[in-house]
Amino acid sequence: MSDEKYIVVLMGGISPEREISLQSGKAVVNALSTDNKNVIKIIVNDDMVNELDNYKIDVAFIALHGYFGEDGGIQEVLENKGIPYTGSETAASKLAMNKVESKDAFRRNNIPTPDYFTASTEQNISEIANRVKSLKLPVITKPVSNGSSIGIYIIKEYIEITDAIKYTGRYSEEILVEECIEGRELAISVLNDKALPVIEIKTATGIYDYDAKYKSDKTQYTVLASADKSSETTLSHDVYERVQDVAVRAHNSLGCRTFSRVDVILNKDDEIYVLEVNTVPGFTERSLLPKAAAAANISFSELCNTIVNAACEHTFVSGQVARADINDQNIAKI
Repeated sequence: MSDEKYIVVLMGGISPEREISLQSGKAVVNALSTDNKNVIKIIVNDDMVNELDNYKIDVAFIALHGYFGEDGGIQEVLENKGIPYTGSETAASKLAMNKVESKDAFRRNNIPTPDYFTASTEQNISEIANRVKSLKLPVITKPVSNGSSIGIYIIKEYIEITDAIKYTGRYSEEILVEECIEGRELAISVLNDKALPVIEIKTATGIYDYDAKYKSDKTQYTVLASADKSSETTLSHDVYERVQDVAVRAHNSLGCRTFSRVDVILNKDDEIYVLEVNTVPGFTERSLLPKAAAAANISFSELCNTIVNAACEHTFVSGQVARADINDQNIAKI
């Protein structure tokens, strides 16, 4: 990468995931600075980001999570300023951030996802309870637009519905109520339309929530191998290929660009269910995209530079970002 390239790393933000974003941004700055002295960090504190006007910027690396990071907000700001940026464009970001609309898109594209319906904090609890009965317990409540598994609640008994709606309702008036599929929780990162190695997640509580992601030392991450048959550390060749294929299809179904992380559940019958697509996954030491890249012999610095290089291959046409052909040596390592 040329030393003349000016890269701004956007971190912090105005969502509940601000602290994680600061960690991600710091890691990205350190990685990019090994090859480039012109890396600028901007800690975002509002939805204007006027500080962008103070610099000559070739590309912006978005390390913002949640609201105004993954929902198309910062992407729209950058497009209006004519600044190329990493990751998915505005429309895809909005779609992926909305758990209901993204699941609707999965269904339109024949991508399996758990059964679901939407509820509201304004709804009568008895009405919600009647709809919960149409699903098989346990079910899980999630804020429609939030990240890092913030605000989720697993309902194992009908008596818990009121508590679940109150808890999840703290983070979003609109709530996704989703069938909770039991099975192996897998994360598949996608980089330039190719699936990276599959990672299995095991938690102490059986739920991959905010604490399990960022606080617990009991959460286990295992890079799975493709083998003749499945085991605790492997998936059969067929299942492994199907999991990776579904992840790429989910990524493409939302119009995502360059990279994402796709979360799926593999049940006991080897049926795959896509939960969601994360367009700005974490870049901390615990994050899954860097772990998957490392398993594909791509260092963290190479990963960040690959993402920047891909962003630089996009040009603005009539206010829109158009993708040019990507030719990056790092992709050969996947």
